[in-house]
Amino acid sequence: MLKSLILGSAAALVTLAAAAAAPQILAPPAKPDASVRPYIKVDARTITLTHARIIDGTGAPPLENQTIILRDGKIAEIRPSGPSGWTLYPPGVQPEIDLTGRTVLPGLVGMHDHMYYIARPNMDAAGHSEPPLMVPQMTFSSPRLYLAAGVTTMRTTGSVEPYVDLNVKTLIDAGGMIGPHMDVTGPYLEGSGSAFIQMHGLKDAEDARRTVAYWADMRATSFKAYMNITRAELGAAIQEAHKRGLKLTGHLCSVTYPEAVALGIDDLEHGFFVNTQLDPGKQPDVCSQSTGNATLLAMTPDSAEANALIKLLVDHHVALTSTQPVFEQRVPGHAPLNPRAMAVLTVEAREAYLYSRNLVNAAPRERYADGTRAFQNAQALEKKFVAAGGLLLAGPDPTGNGGVIPGFGDQREVELLVESGFTPTEAIRIATLNGATYLGLADRIGTIAPGKNADLMIVRGDPSKTIADIENVEIVFKDGVGYDSVKLLESVKGRYGQY
Repeated sequence: MLKSLILGSAAALVTLAAAAAAPQILAPPAKPDASVRPYIKVDARTITLTHARIIDGTGAPPLENQTIILRDGKIAEIRPSGPSGWTLYPPGVQPEIDLTGRTVLPGLVGMHDHMYYIARPNMDAAGHSEPPLMVPQMTFSSPRLYLAAGVTTMRTTGSVEPYVDLNVKTLIDAGGMIGPHMDVTGPYLEGSGSAFIQMHGLKDAEDARRTVAYWADMRATSFKAYMNITRAELGAAIQEAHKRGLKLTGHLCSVTYPEAVALGIDDLEHGFFVNTQLDPGKQPDVCSQSTGNATLLAMTPDSAEANALIKLLVDHHVALTSTQPVFEQRVPGHAPLNPRAMAVLTVEAREAYLYSRNLVNAAPRERYADGTRAFQNAQALEKKFVAAGGLLLAGPDPTGNGGVIPGFGDQREVELLVESGFTPTEAIRIATLNGATYLGLADRIGTIAPGKNADLMIVRGDPSKTIADIENVEIVFKDGVGYDSVKLLESVKGRYGQY
């Protein structure tokens, strides 16, 4: 009976979390100011998109030759298009855009989208660098990169400069800066022993509680636990977040997945990659040397351990965030070299990435055999998790590896979900509607339907047949304002890694 009451209370708190955070994430639309307007391609009270293919985000098959009418930042109407050249309104009354050969998708909901870049000082071709790891904030370039790629809503999923992230959100919401809607995560809830000099090490459970309380007061809308947090600290942080009606996710190591579930965590980052429950010599509250790789190798998709863990996660309504692009970098020859993505990096950031990439790709394949097998296991486990009824979210984790870049990484995540065995429309649903559902915003974003926010991406081609077409973004609508993807990318060319 007591267990039922506890589980019922937890479910109620999750509902409260969605209700509390949602209004802050999607602020009322504001008129873009003069600094933003050069990057706007179309802006009118009413906009008509004709002859479009629609992938609506529900997982349903595409709708061909459709007209979408946007009005006052909302999707007002969807209907079949008339013959080519036929118009709904007299010329000049409103913008009417012919989207023949284009596909309209919901804006991506990036659920592991950082605002920073990890720098390794004086890194050389052998991979050597000097301490400490630094985390420079990409305040200007990251928001533009996300929006240019079709990400209209994002969760920062761990912050090193939370005041900056909160101020960026305020500017974006006021129309004074370009970027997606933001779920601003508070500073990393990290224990002692972090590799990152810019992170606060929690002293105890009370410190964890106070930290969550303070940043909730500062209007952070979510929290993230990190690798060295203890069970006591994590439990206190979860309780305080839920008390405030907010959710908490985690990139864990010292705490195993079953332990985190028992404490009431809402989401687990990196799919199955960082669960340490089967790591040899795992000690309570201590990050294992394997950091989860041993568990992933042992937990094959058909194993009893995998079945038990997936059931535990689904039964307790714990979401998983897939971040395959960052782990793809460990598999020799797997990650494509995207010239458009490379073009936005600074010379120094590009050089550091190519050093890292060459070290992996030039190594004997047997050196990375375990990493390749672990990656394949993780893909299959994510597929099995969804088949069991689990809520899978999507995000790339753009950190210090130049192969995973804001926006470009979000698109690559969708492609890798297809590689994992999801259909293109299923993968798009994971990257749109599932994120909106977790955030409590599925009534406003995540799918294309009348009455929802006009947060859309227009791509050349048909991602339902060729998922790589999701990279061909031309216009991104946020609250009914259409931004020019090419201009946004040009504005940060050669700057990511600098600012």
